[in-house]
Amino acid sequence: MSSKQRKPWINWLLFVATIVVVFILGLLAASVTERKHEAATAYKPVVKLSEWEPRNEVWGENYPREHQSYRQMSDTTFSSKYNGNAMIDMLEVDPRLVVLWAGYGFSKDYNQGRGHVYAVTDLTNSLRSGGPTNEKDGPMPATCWTCKSPDVPRMMAKDGIAEFYTGKWARLGAEIYNPIGCGDCHDPETMNLRITRPALVEAFERNGKKIQDASHQEMRSLVCAQCHVEYYFDKKRDGKSAYLTFPWDKGMSVDSMEAYYDEIDFTDWTHKLSKAPMLKAQHPGYEVYLTGIHAQRNVSCADCHMPYRTEGGQKFSDHKVQSPLNNVANSCQVCHREETAELISNVYDRQTRLIEIRDKLEELLVRSHVEAKLAWDKGATEEQMKSILTHIRHAQWRWDYVAASHGGSFHSPVEIGRVTGTGIEKAQEARIELARLLAELGHNEAVEYPDITTKAKAQAFIGMDVEKLKSDKQKFLKNLVPKWNEEAKKRQESWSVIKVETKE
Repeated sequence: MSSKQRKPWINWLLFVATIVVVFILGLLAASVTERKHEAATAYKPVVKLSEWEPRNEVWGENYPREHQSYRQMSDTTFSSKYNGNAMIDMLEVDPRLVVLWAGYGFSKDYNQGRGHVYAVTDLTNSLRSGGPTNEKDGPMPATCWTCKSPDVPRMMAKDGIAEFYTGKWARLGAEIYNPIGCGDCHDPETMNLRITRPALVEAFERNGKKIQDASHQEMRSLVCAQCHVEYYFDKKRDGKSAYLTFPWDKGMSVDSMEAYYDEIDFTDWTHKLSKAPMLKAQHPGYEVYLTGIHAQRNVSCADCHMPYRTEGGQKFSDHKVQSPLNNVANSCQVCHREETAELISNVYDRQTRLIEIRDKLEELLVRSHVEAKLAWDKGATEEQMKSILTHIRHAQWRWDYVAASHGGSFHSPVEIGRVTGTGIEKAQEARIELARLLAELGHNEAVEYPDITTKAKAQAFIGMDVEKLKSDKQKFLKNLVPKWNEEAKKRQESWSVIKVETKE
């Protein structure tokens, strides 16, 4: 059909369609041009960042969106079925913990963490960090600052790694001022993710690996693995420092790390009641995550805890590090199509079932410690107790590994169930042997179980003078912390910030 033979309305239709297509293409071209312009100008540097800049607000000059979301971590109103980000006295919630950690700092004080922005404050205020008025004294080594601040890599670069790990916690009180933030994970020049804590790099090297070979997606978990891992203080390395070390030389499973600790005869502390040589799991979140389905599907820590978001046409990683349950739409529902209520219910269901069997292991362990103390009181010998104490050590290591893994019942429910089950088996072995030994020592009755229904009763049972601890801590906070903060603030205000000249 020629153009002359077409009906007039068809020509008008083609004309209108052409106009619409041209208009849409124009909008698309304008949008692309605008986005390119935004991408080119959004992160135009305002200040030049030094190699070990610890001040998060200075980084925020160049990266305002990320810094604004980071500051939102100060909100501690979120709570889930199990914890959240508010400060919760876990010893009050579960007084049995006091007995499990008798003779160790965690029996004094153990609070639910409030998030990265409170890292320095919460450690300073904790009864675990002690309360001497003499700042050169205190129960914790300087190493305990390692994961609390971007001032740590600054001090390591200044003084040396081993020197940083040397001495007591209070020694660095005036130097560690800024809470966990930008400088812990990012290169100031390229903004690439980088590892700033040597223990992770050293653990990789001992296993024939290089951090430099990790992909960007792997780095989105490895920057978390600098701190959310199991570690110990190697005091034999140089004879003076508490050198932070990851026990991965035999593998990263609970069994492999236990074998490593047994081989080097390492003990975190001797239990006050049972006299068992104990291991304290730190927070093996990364090791547990590696055994779960998300790691197998190449989902990183940041994908769920720092998901991408869009603001003003710009896509960036949300630096409000938090539970995915408080941000289901941007975390879980990127991959899962279920409704929010159903996804949260799935998580709670796994947590509830695994916590139920973890609590059973906890009960068995408390009874093991109490029964072991009775055996010592009845005159048991070290030889008679050796096997029993090993079972207690291994059982509680598994309980603590599960309890301290922070989200482990969701990250890897199958592995957490296995570890808890083997812990129950070992605790039962300890109690069977204890029953036989107590009978041999002339005790054929049920062992009286203490009243530890409250934190105060549990602490009194293990002989702890909590009021003195609190009094010492208050003196410490009153006499030293204001001086530390004043000195740190003055020092950091004196650091120059170089403004970047830009040409429009």
